Amino acid sequence: MKLHEYQAKGFLREFGIPVPEGEVAATPEEARKIAARIGCPVMVKAQVLVGGRGKAGGVKMAKDPEEAMARARDIIGMKIKGIEVQRVLVARAVDIQSEYYVSLTVDRSARAVQCIASASGGMEIEEVAVKEPEKIVRFPLDPEAGLVRAKHFDALARAFPSPDVAVQAWSILEGMWNLFGAKDCSLVEINPCALVPGGRLVAADAKVIFDDSALYKHPELEALRSPEEYGADELEARANGLSYVSLDGTIGCIVNGAGLSMATMDLIKYFGASPANFLDVGGSSNPEKVLSALRIILRKGHIRAVLINIFGGITRCDDIARGILMAREKLGIPVPLVIRLIGTNEAEGRKLLSAAGIEAYDDLTEAVKAVVARAGKAST
Repeated sequence: MKLHEYQAKGFLREFGIPVPEGEVAATPEEARKIAARIGCPVMVKAQVLVGGRGKAGGVKMAKDPEEAMARARDIIGMKIKGIEVQRVLVARAVDIQSEYYVSLTVDRSARAVQCIASASGGMEIEEVAVKEPEKIVRFPLDPEAGLVRAKHFDALARAFPSPDVAVQAWSILEGMWNLFGAKDCSLVEINPCALVPGGRLVAADAKVIFDDSALYKHPELEALRSPEEYGADELEARANGLSYVSLDGTIGCIVNGAGLSMATMDLIKYFGASPANFLDVGGSSNPEKVLSALRIILRKGHIRAVLINIFGGITRCDDIARGILMAREKLGIPVPLVIRLIGTNEAEGRKLLSAAGIEAYDDLTEAVKAVVARAGKAST
């Protein structure tokens, strides 16, 4: 789950990391009042969950409250990479003398948290990483042991060569590490970590991403979820206990289990078609889940066929069959439907479907071949 900059900076501040004073505004008049309250000059920054705000004109400086209102009027309502700006962060401008980069992210291959730092922070950090990788410092942190000054300080100091600045950077990294663990983050990034007059480091911009799989431990964070990050279908799927990701193909998929879902999608591609989504109904056998899944999938106008692939363990095949029949009655299912049922209560499920004139495959390869063929016919 991604956060807007103003939200990310709020968490940095909570964990003791210095952040320029600022508040979020939804109207130009609010921006004017904030600028007058915190003092000018200020930066007026679009709050959208995409990069490239500055290049798109979504970040502007204002020297007084009236100009802050004018800049907010320019930015609110504009679209950046297709997303409409609804709020701006009005933050006190800082005189940046040097830009650094520091982040914590999950390195799954190393089973560690990776710290990445550089003395070449700013908007072009990705280009620096490609063209001048020697300017990027990386070192792993054991999730159990965490930050150990005697072990990690010298590594961090390679990106912050001034001793005074390196000490500040270590304090900032400690706050980032505490935030990373306390909120189960997958990314905490400060770019730029700015050196300002007086030799102080501040987080001039920030990005925080929470691990969706850990949000059940942090129900208070759900209120921060932005509809920008998830489409209406994904939000509805989440509300109904479904794991759903929209794709661009023409064959809708309803599967139980993430691994089986991926295998199903691979087979669809292997036989010459493309999946329209990833959708895992999980281990529940609630027939309503099938109804909800089909409702979400059929909403996409380019669907040519739907494949339901169930390998029953905890999931009961008879309950899936009831959900299919319920959906056919309530939704109509205007495209070809191919079903593969095997596992717990398989005989009962097949009997229910057979009584309604619906065939169920037991071989996955044959089911995928059938849905690809029917999708092709539906397109002609």
